[in-house]
Amino acid sequence: MLEQEGYDLMGAAFEVYNVEGHGFLEDVYQECMEIELELREIPFESQCELKLFYKERQLRRKYIPDFFAYGEVIVEIKAVKKLLPEHEAQLINYLNATTKRVGYLINFGNSNELEWKRIII
Repeated sequence: MLEQEGYDLMGAAFEVYNVEGHGFLEDVYQECMEIELELREIPFESQCELKLFYKERQLRRKYIPDFFAYGEVIVEIKAVKKLLPEHEAQLINYLNATTKRVGYLINFGNSNELEWKRIII
């Protein structure tokens, strides 16, 4: 499911990690990814609000994932030492709030390597 798109997306993430390494804040990697996705002509939207509903009534609370890539893939960027279950839960919440089925959790904060996880629901 969206395998080539995921491969292209992760290629962009690896390029950002190879150029910048670890040690920056999440916002820096967010902007670097935006530039790299543009350079690779990967379609994306950044920081789009997801409206939430209960019994057809809109909630005040909204989710804001880092990216929608290809109109189908939710991407959440982190800059932490290690991905934790709550990071994965955050992405799963984003997927559950949409009709999207594929998400990528990408962590630039690991000093040894780019850490990432593909989640399909």
